[in-house]
Amino acid sequence: MDSPSSTTRIGTRSSMIDSFRGCGLSGIRIDKEELKRTVSIPEYLRTAMLDSIKQKEVAACQRHSVLAENDVDTPDAPLVVFINSRSGGRYGPELKLRLQQLMGPEQVFDLSDVKPTEFVEYGLGSLEKLGELGDLCAKETREKLRVVVAGGDGTVGWVLGSLGELNRQCRDPVPPVGVIPLGTGNDLARSFGWGGSFPFAWKSAVKRTLHRAGAGPICRLDSWHITMQVPSGEVVDPPYSLKPVEECSLDQGLASEGELPEKVNSYEGVFYNYFSIGMDAQVAYGFHHLRNEKPYLAQGPISNKLIYSGYSCTQGWFLTPCMSDPSLRGLKNILRLYVKKVNCSEWEPIPVPKSVRAIVALNLHNYGSGRHPWGNLSPEYLEKKGFVEAHADDGLLEIFGLKQGWHASFVMVELISAKHIAQAAAVRLEIRGGEWSDAYMQMDGEPWKQPMSTDYSTLVEIKRVPHQSLMVSGE
Repeated sequence: MDSPSSTTRIGTRSSMIDSFRGCGLSGIRIDKEELKRTVSIPEYLRTAMLDSIKQKEVAACQRHSVLAENDVDTPDAPLVVFINSRSGGRYGPELKLRLQQLMGPEQVFDLSDVKPTEFVEYGLGSLEKLGELGDLCAKETREKLRVVVAGGDGTVGWVLGSLGELNRQCRDPVPPVGVIPLGTGNDLARSFGWGGSFPFAWKSAVKRTLHRAGAGPICRLDSWHITMQVPSGEVVDPPYSLKPVEECSLDQGLASEGELPEKVNSYEGVFYNYFSIGMDAQVAYGFHHLRNEKPYLAQGPISNKLIYSGYSCTQGWFLTPCMSDPSLRGLKNILRLYVKKVNCSEWEPIPVPKSVRAIVALNLHNYGSGRHPWGNLSPEYLEKKGFVEAHADDGLLEIFGLKQGWHASFVMVELISAKHIAQAAAVRLEIRGGEWSDAYMQMDGEPWKQPMSTDYSTLVEIKRVPHQSLMVSGE
């Protein structure tokens, strides 16, 4: 074992409890009409938001201001829902219809029709505009508003990132977010008490979810800004959450070990759960391509997990010690790792263990569909290693390594902890090819293949976003 754990089986038991919670087996009976009165936004405000979004013009809401009556009651817990109707297998369209029945239909936004950035700019903008014109109901609705996301971790991250623009624009308050888990892993949903799977008793469970989303306490979540600088000319096909930018500012306090090119391409993005490099990302990349080529194989979370497990066996991870292919050897061959520890301004080089084939920088406690690879570490071990207990809002990433597939399998069933490497307030990776032509990376479940130069270094830098995201606790 790489480390002692104070309670090896607590994580496994918690995962089982999360599954039951997700199945809607707990909670009180919610009256449908009472729920509708609590979460429904007045019709004239719903129409004002929708008109502004459709016309992409905040001023389009002003014609509704004359319809507002001073005695219109503000709902106790106004909600809007974003749904990825293509998630959740066949349940996506049915869930959308159910949500529209439980609140105003204009409060349910299908992400294929309305992007969260459009809602932030025009939908919330219309409430703010009407509030400025003296509409008290619009003003209070904007202040009380909460958001529910029905989708997987990627969808939740997309909405959180869009809402984060409110911080940068000084448009307070930022609505907190609850989750209906429709994805495969659902680690964000698990981490905040929303369960790890779409409930089989979903019609009654949806009512309880909306009730909890409107009344639950608010928690904080760190988000992490990633900057990547690659040699110009290298073709990169990044995920949608990693955007090309004209230039990026890397920390100049750390000199690169390898040579840097004169011309570079730069990318920026944000993640909430994890960033990883190595074999786990390679398996995820292959699985995503297989699923896109043969979508009939992936009909839901269970089939996805079975196919993912089988695919990982075909990629050579389990036979790594017997292989001579350099692409299956340790990351030490291509990677230099530096971290800034808490309350420290200096970069510190961290040795990459020779046996490690994948390195993960983890923000949440949950990873890989509710697993706890960092482990529940004893106070004695934390003190010995100079670590602190991990939390989603502590300003630190837990960096750990996975060896060959057998080691990763034992970690995922929580028989052992992962290879603990560091806790960090900032991370710098310097990557150069050598015999390798490509590296594989992923963040929050979105993998990509990163071409590498044999002559120049690729730099990846991770720092915490100053403003934390707000989540509604489902517990």
